[in-house]
Parts: sequence; structure tokens; C-alpha cells
Amino acid sequence: MGLEKIIGRRVGKKSLGFRSGEEAEKEDSVSRKRNYELLSEIQPEDLIKFGLIPEFVGRLPVVGMLEDLDEFALIEILTRPKNAIIKQYQRLFEFENVRLKFSDEALRAVARQAMARKVGARGLRMILEELMLDLMFHLPSQKKLKEFEVTREMVEKRNASLTSLEKAG
Repeated sequence: MGLEKIIGRRVGKKSLGFRSGEEAEKEDSVSRKRNYELLSEIQPEDLIKFGLIPEFVGRLPVVGMLEDLDEFALIEILTRPKNAIIKQYQRLFEFENVRLKFSDEALRAVARQAMARKVGARGLRMILEELMLDLMFHLPSQKKLKEFEVTREMVEKRNASLTSLEKAG
């Protein structure tokens, strides 16, 4: 039995009946939201009914639920903090006398990839490293290049950044 069902019984929300395939698909997003709402009402006795031993549950000072980060939050993580990863890459490129820019669409594409892979904020660095690796190795050989902008197409095709760099140089 799932944790959502245990909490639903305690709270008093029950589901009865059969659903057809089309109805089930429509209700998937609604049921995910409903499951999150149910899980946010979790109590220690629900964990014990779920199968955790009381000694372990008693050692949990706080039980909380976290939502997945949305696209806006991931973009904020990429750009806002003092040591944001975008700022770090811009600084690295300054050492080679190149001004690095990211289009808004490129940032959105990186955030969408993190959401699609379900890697959250920690995956942002991985996605950007995959994107920027070839670019950083080939940049020193491009002496004429003074400014470079990462676009959505580059993020989606990753290898396009290398070919566009070679065209720009």
C-alpha cells in the first residue's frame, strides 16, 4: 500500500470506481498534485503504518515534502547567486578575452533539460559542462573571436556550439 493511500485514509479522502484509459491520462497531472497535497499532510503514524520502525521514525525531527523546481527557479539558480554557474563561465571566458553571453531562450532550454532529466539544480552544472566542454578547448585557438553568445539551438544540439565557434573564428 502506498503512503498516499495511508494518508488519504487518515484524512478521509477516498477514491472509488474504475477509470478508462483516457480519463486516467487526463487525471494524471491532477492526481500528482493531489498526491503532493496528501503527502504534505504526512504524520509520524503514517510512516509507521507504511512500514518504518517506530524507533527510526522517533529519530526524525522533521518530516517535510519538497516540490520539484520549476523552470523559473532553475533559471534563477543559473543566473542570480553571486557565484552562479553562468557567471563562472563568463569569468573563465574573460581570461581568453572573450565576452560570453547566454540568450534567454538558451537559459530556458538548459532549465527544461534539467527538468526533463529530473536532475534538478545539481544537474544544471552537468548540462552546462556538456555544452561548454568543446567550446572551452577550442576557444584559445580562435584569436579573432571577441564575443560569443550561446543560443537555444546550441543547447539543444550541443555540438552546434563547436561548429558555430569555428564559423565565427
